[in-house]
Amino acid sequence: MGLGLAALGRPGYINLGHASDLAGRTQAASLERLTHSVLDAAYERGVRYFDAARSYGRAEVFLKTWLERRGLGPDEVSVGSKWGYIYTADWRVDASVPEVKDLSLGALRRQLAESRELLGANLRLYQIHSATIESGVLEDRAVLDELARLRASGVSIGLTVTGPRQAETIDRALEVGGFDTVQATWNLLERSADSALGAAHAAGMGVIVKEPLANGRLTARGGVADLADEAFNAGSTPDALALAVALAQPWADVVLSGAASVEELESNLGALVLQLDPQLVERLDAIRQDSLSYWQMRAALTWN
Repeated sequence: MGLGLAALGRPGYINLGHASDLAGRTQAASLERLTHSVLDAAYERGVRYFDAARSYGRAEVFLKTWLERRGLGPDEVSVGSKWGYIYTADWRVDASVPEVKDLSLGALRRQLAESRELLGANLRLYQIHSATIESGVLEDRAVLDELARLRASGVSIGLTVTGPRQAETIDRALEVGGFDTVQATWNLLERSADSALGAAHAAGMGVIVKEPLANGRLTARGGVADLADEAFNAGSTPDALALAVALAQPWADVVLSGAASVEELESNLGALVLQLDPQLVERLDAIRQDSLSYWQMRAALTWN
């Protein structure tokens, strides 16, 4: 398992109950302390991959200060970040436009310089943030050439994908080439990228699973009765069970926890010791949604 910092680098996010997770710790200094406590707990439990982005508020800053405090370098942990979104919420949770997408060459160069200034040699993986077929980024020769130069310098290159056409985007990335990893949304509700992720893994790409808890919908807060019942019967929690199923996918290399508290992280990490019953997993097929409905519901989630 890895730890994603989307819910820790800024006071607003779309995870269910995010405001209560932060419990008022929304000033930068208090949120940094909370982030460090979650990072400490994750590292002490064996987590070694940490995932940030330029648009995650101060996530890269918090990660930088934590790495410095712990004295951790690229031999001890792997750090990935992303370019392509600009954080525009200005630390507000009610901003009408919290982030703006920009997958241009200029944005890549500017945000890469910003990430490198903060993370230095710890930046091992740099990813396109939310590549889609519609964005055209996989057809942008200037961007692809710039990424190739970065890759030649020793930094791994990846892409994250989003939306109901994730599988098409992954297939196109395989055709284009030049990517070491792909990060996609996969969870018990949204499984449409399954075959494409298998193909990516078979082609030698690392596969990172994001949003395995569907922004909190697959936790106790989400109220998915079938999942809650199966977790209770297995002596587990809904989030741990959902994460365990993601971890069990043969193509999954890293599954991200998006925990915003130590308590959430500890619950998530229960997935690592959960023995899955194949019949239980089969029964959970019943909660699967069609991809379009899933993404429509995700788009309707409000910050905090």
